Amino acid sequence: MRSGSRGRSRLRLGERGLLESPSPPKRRLLPRAQLLPLLLLALAVGSALYTIWSGWHRGTEELPVGRELRAPVIGSLSEAQLRRVIGQLDPQRLWSNYLRPLLVVRTPGSPGSLQVRKFLEATLRTLTAGWHVELDPFTASTPLGLLNFGNVVATLDRGAARHLTLACHYDSKFFPPSSAPFVGATDSAVPCALLLELAQALDLELSRAKEQAAPVTLQLLFLDGEEALKEWGPNDSLYGSRHLAQVMESAPHSPGPTRIQAIELFVLLDLLGAPHPTFYSHFPRTARWFHRLRSIEKRLHRLNLLQAHPQEVMYFQPGEPPGSVEDDHVPFLRRGVPVLHLISTPFPSVWHTPADTEANLHPPTVHNLSRILAVFLAEYLGL
Repeated sequence: MRSGSRGRSRLRLGERGLLESPSPPKRRLLPRAQLLPLLLLALAVGSALYTIWSGWHRGTEELPVGRELRAPVIGSLSEAQLRRVIGQLDPQRLWSNYLRPLLVVRTPGSPGSLQVRKFLEATLRTLTAGWHVELDPFTASTPLGLLNFGNVVATLDRGAARHLTLACHYDSKFFPPSSAPFVGATDSAVPCALLLELAQALDLELSRAKEQAAPVTLQLLFLDGEEALKEWGPNDSLYGSRHLAQVMESAPHSPGPTRIQAIELFVLLDLLGAPHPTFYSHFPRTARWFHRLRSIEKRLHRLNLLQAHPQEVMYFQPGEPPGSVEDDHVPFLRRGVPVLHLISTPFPSVWHTPADTEANLHPPTVHNLSRILAVFLAEYLGL
């Protein structure tokens, strides 16, 4: 990812194409007594039409044609339900079973990349919920020549109308062979391990949701090639997300027209696991979901269910982010997908250094984030 870049503002529906009123034809003037009722009627009709139009306009701004915003009614878990969900998380399983197998050099096209990709696929296929696991393989031209990439896409219920999509990248940044090994613990092994642990911890609940044909299902994306191989730019970064967004844009989905339009919310996790992370709401359109996470953090703190967490709110901060960040969400955002970007800003001090290792992770923070995200998923999906 790259920090500090600013995108161009997008036009909203209704900001162009203003209609010019045609010149009225000459008509015979009516007496004032007859004109007043007509004026009042015209004002009433105009007011009603404006109310209808403004409601439509607010509901469709920044949306591509054919995309609808759902405003789901999301309830909060009771304390008993909340404790049950958190009790199903297993910190030891997350660390030993899911995180450590990812802590290898896994640059695109390398043996480590293939090893991790197979591990992700195999792990997802062992879950009893019966995930549909797909590989999105492709070859792309890079500064290092043609390289093979592969995204892993796991969808709980392919027949569901809408998707809550959680995403992360699994590649590690390329450094010359003479450099110290870079395993990218925060960037982005921990996010990948979190997604696997969440799927495992909520396995039974997700199975029930699938059996009941819930209208919204969970989807997990493990993206390849997020990192630049030489210098960050539009053609040397985001290889996997650019390819997958393009594929999903044209792939049909029932009942919606395409798979990308089925994504109700795209939650991207990146740079997680260092101590004292801070997150900000990057997009007004998904601010309600960011505030939901902030509320969950507060509630878990008050129930004394977070470790090494002395203040009520430490992670999900109010106010503007320090700057915009280019990351795997960009190709989806450009296609109108609502994005919630959970990236620690400022970046961890170990970012893109050989020190981004297991030894410099902060286990209480990792486990706290797993608890906040588990409650968020359970509430959003009604598990």
